[in-house]
Amino acid sequence: MSHKIYELIAQGEHIHQDFKYEIEDAHKIAKSIVAFANTEGGRLLIGVKDNGRIKGVHSDEELHMAEAAAEVYSVPEVHFDIRRWSIEGKEVLEIYIPKSKNRPHFVKNQKGPNKAYVRVDDMNIAVNKVMLAFWELEKKPKDKEFLFSENETKLFDYLKDKGQISFSKYCRITNLHFEEAANRLAKLLLWEVVDLDLSEKGCFYTINPKKIQD
Repeated sequence: MSHKIYELIAQGEHIHQDFKYEIEDAHKIAKSIVAFANTEGGRLLIGVKDNGRIKGVHSDEELHMAEAAAEVYSVPEVHFDIRRWSIEGKEVLEIYIPKSKNRPHFVKNQKGPNKAYVRVDDMNIAVNKVMLAFWELEKKPKDKEFLFSENETKLFDYLKDKGQISFSKYCRITNLHFEEAANRLAKLLLWEVVDLDLSEKGCFYTINPKKIQD
């Protein structure tokens, strides 16, 4: 007999879905909650192993931990919807986190600066200064034009030669301070002049062929 949970599990883990065997640490689960809120939204299925097998949970306990993750360890607070599923005599907790209109959300860190995360495929990846600057620009009216300078010329020449560039390399070739470099790259992202390639290997920027012609 078909069941909605089986259909969801069959999709596996991806940019909009994550399986959790259980919630042992509210701080750790906050990374997933924040990442979904900062990206395109998604769901956590609590009580499901990585291989898709249903283990089940005590939903009241798991819900309490999830609420702590969203309310205490997420800055600002992340709102989510919940649903309890009964299947195979076990209970699975579905936590749906919509895309936030109030991003960026950060995970509170008592030993250092708070960190923001995004969802990339089936992983939660920490973002850098450029993405934070991009989110701030999103909240403001877009400039009518973006004037290219010598810094952009150096960037485009490098990208045409090498194909991609890291943030630190961009700072070196332009001799810009981190804050100014982040703001200029963020503007190029906003104007879709460059694209962002973010993965567990790092963060790189590539030229958008639709915007820049030889």
